[in-house]
Parts: sequence; C-alpha cells; structure tokens
Amino acid sequence: MKAIWIARHGGPNVLEVRTTPDPAAGPGEVRIRVKAVGLNFAEVMARQGLYPDAPKPPCIVGYEGAGEIDELGSGVTGFSVGDRVLYMKQFGAHADVVTVPADQAFRMPAAMDFVTAAALPVVYLTAYHMLFRIARIRGGEHVLVHMAAGGVGTAALQLCRTVPGVVTYGTASAKKHDAVREHGCHHPIDYRSLDYADEVRRLTSGRGVDVVLDPLGGADWKKGYSLLAPAGMLIAFGMANVNTGGKRRLFHVLGTVARVPRFSPMKLMNDNRAVAGVNMGHLFGELPMLTGEMAELMALYEAGKIAPLISATYPFSRVSEAHADLEYGKNVGKVVLVPDD
Repeated sequence: MKAIWIARHGGPNVLEVRTTPDPAAGPGEVRIRVKAVGLNFAEVMARQGLYPDAPKPPCIVGYEGAGEIDELGSGVTGFSVGDRVLYMKQFGAHADVVTVPADQAFRMPAAMDFVTAAALPVVYLTAYHMLFRIARIRGGEHVLVHMAAGGVGTAALQLCRTVPGVVTYGTASAKKHDAVREHGCHHPIDYRSLDYADEVRRLTSGRGVDVVLDPLGGADWKKGYSLLAPAGMLIAFGMANVNTGGKRRLFHVLGTVARVPRFSPMKLMNDNRAVAGVNMGHLFGELPMLTGEMAELMALYEAGKIAPLISATYPFSRVSEAHADLEYGKNVGKVVLVPDD
C-alpha cells in the first residue's frame, strides 16, 4: 500500500508517500481499497506537532475516506467484496489500503461519488453533533459559525438551513462571502476588517446569539461567551489560533493557551449561559451514537439537503500543497486527497 507519512514535525515538506505491505483484515474488520480520503485541520496540526492526540512521528494520520471493500475478516456480516463504502478511522486513514472495524464502514448511496463520500464523515458529523445533540437548535435561533468557509463551517451552515427560521452569522474573509452565502449564511462578517463581536451585537440589536460554534480557542472563547443571549451556548471544538502558518511557535502556543478563559459554575448559573466542548476523536468509543448520527446525515444527503463543498482535490504526491491550502486558509470547503494513478 501507499500511505502519507508525517516523517517529523514541521512544515508541509516533512510529508512523504511511502510504500509498505498491504494490511490484512482481522476479525470483525473489512479491508478497503481507498479511492479518496478527507484532509482536516487536525491533520495539519498533527504535522506541526500541535495535536496532542496524534501518534508520534513517523506516523500516518487521517480520520476518513471512501473506497471499495476487497476483503472481509472473520465474523463480518452485512458486507460483500466490492461494496462501495465510506469509513471512519482513528488515525491511519491516509493510505490507499486500510482496514477498519466493520461498524466503522457505511454503504455509500448509489449516486454518491468517492470524493464526495470522503469529504463527509468528519466535518458533517462534527457539525451535526454540535448543532443537534449538544445545542439542540430550534427554529428562530441565531447561530454564529466561525471559519464559515471551511469544511465544518460550510457543513454547519447547510445543516442550520434544514431548521426553519434559524439565522446564521459566519466569519470569513471578504473574498469568501459569496461562497458562504450560497451555503446558507445570512450575515457573513469579514473578521479582517471588522470586530466580529461588535458586528454581531449590531446585527442582533445587542441581544447576541443563541449558539456560537468556535474552533478558534484562546481569547476568542471569552469573546464568544460575551455574545451569548440568555440560555445561549458556546461550543468549543478546536484551537486553530495556535496555528501561525509554517513552523510551530512555542511562545505563541503558550500565549494562546494562557488566554483560555475559566468558566465557573457559579458564573454560568448567574449568567444563564452554557459552555460545551466537542472532540469527535474522543467519541470513537460511542459508536452507536456516531452511527446514528451518520444515518441521519445519509438521509439528509439523499434528500438533497446537504452536499459537501469540495474546495480542491489533490493526488497523494501533492499532499504538501493540500496541507498548505488548509494551513494558510486558502480553502473554501473541503480538501480531498486521492491516490495517484
């Protein structure tokens, strides 16, 4: 098999495509000949040495992909060789052959292509879990989506559009505003030229929003909390502010962490606000929950209510360029990698 390896922590140039023997499907597993894999910001941070859950290099990362089953392990039922599936895997997904437990593979709808399938699991599960399990959004609520032009951002905007009357605000650079509007954002905010908190207050006549989806971290969590309306909720699901583009800068990382606010139960009670955290990588032990959410997403896809926005597709041999796209915020939607021919 050919896989993308993080040889050591550093810039995109540390990535290597290496060839190793194909794995065999173990008991309860399926082996998949991979046609496409999703690239997420978590993998960029793992390469930089900023993702604490990632294995130490040299390693293969990646959480998702799509392909065809070519081998069944003992005890596997419900699948056949040749089935087209998308899959979730806790690291090791960035390869052209993978093995996964059978309950982490899902049949693809007939009309879904492999690139679309690989773009769906991580960002849509994250957005769905935050909006419908944690925040339980209702019609008429107001939702602020940070990094609205990214994979999770566009997924969240599309999912908010499935609930009548939800009003969305999205931070994105001005050149990405048309794209986020197309995917359901009512109020794009150029965070480079405006203070987004002041703009949200202006747009809501000072009331604030009911939900803040924040992958930024640091001081932005405090800022987002200040924007919550009564009974509002801040959901923290990332720490993108530690990324400076390029090499890891320890003092910047420490400074970002030092600005993380502390929320006491007494203050939450008196403010009538809530703070929640989401790390989908820590939910692999809750597969019934994740598979139920994935089934809901598949139904929404087949109903035409959601569709991954693909920013770019790169072959494995150009993975350094793909990482740079995410690292420097060039993408609008999802970046996908495909094995070289």
